[in-house]
Amino acid sequence: MPPVDVVVVLPGILGSTLRKDGHPAWEPSAGAALRAIATFGKSVQRLRLPAGIGDEHPGDGVEPGGLMPDLHVLPGIWTPVKGYDRLLARLRSLGYREPATTPAGPPGNLLPVAYDWRLSCRYNGRRLAAVVGPALERWRAQGGRYADARAVFVCHSMGGLVARWYIEQCGGAEVTRKLITLGTPYRGAAQALAQLINGAPRGLGPLQVDLTGFARSMPSLHQLLPEYACLAHDGDLAKTTELPLPGLDAAMVADAMNFHATLAGAEARRPQSLADTHAIIGTGQPTPTTARLADGRIELAGTYRGDDLYGDSTVPVVAACRPDVPMDSNTLRRVPDKHGNLQRNTAALNEIEAVLAARSVTVRATAPVPLRVDVPDFALCGQPVTVQVTPAQHSRHAVRLQVRSETGTLTEARMLRPSAGTMTAVIDGLAPGAYTIDAGGLEPASPFAPVSSDILIWGNPA
Repeated sequence: MPPVDVVVVLPGILGSTLRKDGHPAWEPSAGAALRAIATFGKSVQRLRLPAGIGDEHPGDGVEPGGLMPDLHVLPGIWTPVKGYDRLLARLRSLGYREPATTPAGPPGNLLPVAYDWRLSCRYNGRRLAAVVGPALERWRAQGGRYADARAVFVCHSMGGLVARWYIEQCGGAEVTRKLITLGTPYRGAAQALAQLINGAPRGLGPLQVDLTGFARSMPSLHQLLPEYACLAHDGDLAKTTELPLPGLDAAMVADAMNFHATLAGAEARRPQSLADTHAIIGTGQPTPTTARLADGRIELAGTYRGDDLYGDSTVPVVAACRPDVPMDSNTLRRVPDKHGNLQRNTAALNEIEAVLAARSVTVRATAPVPLRVDVPDFALCGQPVTVQVTPAQHSRHAVRLQVRSETGTLTEARMLRPSAGTMTAVIDGLAPGAYTIDAGGLEPASPFAPVSSDILIWGNPA
């Protein structure tokens, strides 16, 4: 029987294509990560937001297009993230279909919603109301079993913040049945501190300055700053509003923290919101969790009050769920993979299917032995890339490491011998481009859960 509800898919930051005055401004295509960054760099000054933009649109002719189907990355803005094609394909396999492109065509119950990720999550939450309302009304107009259909949100990363604002502050609670999030930084991410304060990698040359200024103009990136106390200070941890942050606008930081406080307060006052929320979180990966200021720069640490809690390599476990949900809660659905691959991970897709179907779905059980994989997001051409793989427990099985280009071409494969500790591989000779490094078992009987990492190799600026 066809699904009754309408599924709304929201990508994370960088996950929507952008067009300016009808021309592509951010539309990476397969195998073109470097070209997309270079193209973006030529217009980055025109895409930079004016001071004091707040929760409004700048009227600069930039409009969102569709969801990214392929790997996308802007160094210094966020971590590399794969596309949403596999997520959409799984939803279609469950009977969800996009609306027809013509008004007279049949309605649909699969609604991928792109948004201008430069702008405030409040703005995009308001805009979401104008998209979801008409689509849901059209779907309900079929009558019968569809008359009482509601919206179910499937959101990756920052998309979950946009959906939460719509649900709690824009009337969305009345029409929402469930909120499913993948790697959403409910309480922010320490990595955003480094990206905003330290800026884009210096190896980018002149583009580093432009991307840093662009990043600091974005209300959305400030809304990814940690809401929890994460800054080491006088033997304790301080919040971002309690210390001066070099290079950042204090008013933008304070407003971002107010965004989180407003959401948390609204959800606490509406108990049903907890029952309707399903958080799928990445676990077991080395993840920046706290930070310290040193000589005007941020130094990140993976520990929190002496404990290494890990996360999805971008969003730490301490921030991957609502403040009112204990980290050891069995309501959290854990997947041992990285932030940029959660929306494509088979175990995560199975969890989404289980929530949508309200029944247990097991296509392949999650492997009992997670791998912790440490791979840099960015390297210069000619630099060796060090990959560290640590099984969560000793196993007699070897680990297979595969390096593939954006187009899927296998460029290197090697085997790491069984070990009770960290296994290290040094990869040399990667040409400029974006690569995926997969670590997993050698055979079907291997107990290791596969982990996927992405890295951008930047060429010589000359």
